[in-house]
Amino acid sequence: MHNVTILGFEHAYASAVTGALDIFALAGVTWQRMQGKPPERIFNVQLASVGKRDIECINQLTLKSQIAIEDVSDTDILIIPTIGGKLEEVLSANRNLLPFLQYFNSKGTDIASNCSGAFFLAEAGILNNKKATTHWGYAETFAKRYPAVNLLSNKLITQDGNIYCSGGGMAWFDLALLLIERYCGHDVATNTAKAHVLDISRGNQAAYAQLRSKKYHQDAEILKAQEWLETHYHQQISLDQLAKQVSLTNRTFLRRFKIATEQTPFSYLQSIRVEAAKKLLETENSSLEAIVTKVGYEDTRSFTRLFNSLTGLSPSQYRKKFFRTYS
Repeated sequence: MHNVTILGFEHAYASAVTGALDIFALAGVTWQRMQGKPPERIFNVQLASVGKRDIECINQLTLKSQIAIEDVSDTDILIIPTIGGKLEEVLSANRNLLPFLQYFNSKGTDIASNCSGAFFLAEAGILNNKKATTHWGYAETFAKRYPAVNLLSNKLITQDGNIYCSGGGMAWFDLALLLIERYCGHDVATNTAKAHVLDISRGNQAAYAQLRSKKYHQDAEILKAQEWLETHYHQQISLDQLAKQVSLTNRTFLRRFKIATEQTPFSYLQSIRVEAAKKLLETENSSLEAIVTKVGYEDTRSFTRLFNSLTGLSPSQYRKKFFRTYS
């Protein structure tokens, strides 16, 4: 029997706690029952908190802890669920958790964070010089706050030694299946995924991310250029044309755009066009060639390569995954 401890704290995502409790507890159980075989429970799962206090989650559901984290001397896996409340407030209110993370890390325990739970690991210093991921929406904040961490924000899951991180708020099941495979093998993980109707390997979260417009700067001319690009992205656009829109020389415009947005104007335009194409792929049955033309490209093949590089999916794969049917 492998021991899994989920670390509870105020304003955690309830589903990241209860979902992980369920999937580990039912590994070797649900599938066996479906096959008419005796259940073989593999994991002993418990929710731990400081002082064994009840945990009020972000949705106001209160969960009862089974053990005080102070009384957990040993566990195979320690899971840090998603932070559901305001990051700064939750981190500040739960700094007493950091010594426990450091203690289990020093013992070589497998420690796994889900989504914004990675902020706890970074606060404890155990992600320094390690690969990590977090929710794509928190990536900029995370990178600025923890520059010593090798953040791979497009990755859905990262592993570096005994430290595992997963990206999205509901990526706890990807994380759990990975750990089930680590401890019990591929067959058990696959059967667990089948029993719960889950995809066993999703790879990355780039397809779920939206364009981050990077307008939180004070350069009025560059902001004007960004807004112009977001309106005219479907047109053929040159650097001369862009610079003239804001009455700057090409050289000055390039320099200031890069400082303000951390991108070149061309890469920013590419991002806008891909975002526009994503919306069309989600809502229209038009051909890919027609969509490529609508967003300002002529070469379908080169746009497909760009789309894949930014989302991790081909346009056809993206449409299959996200096309909205309203019937």
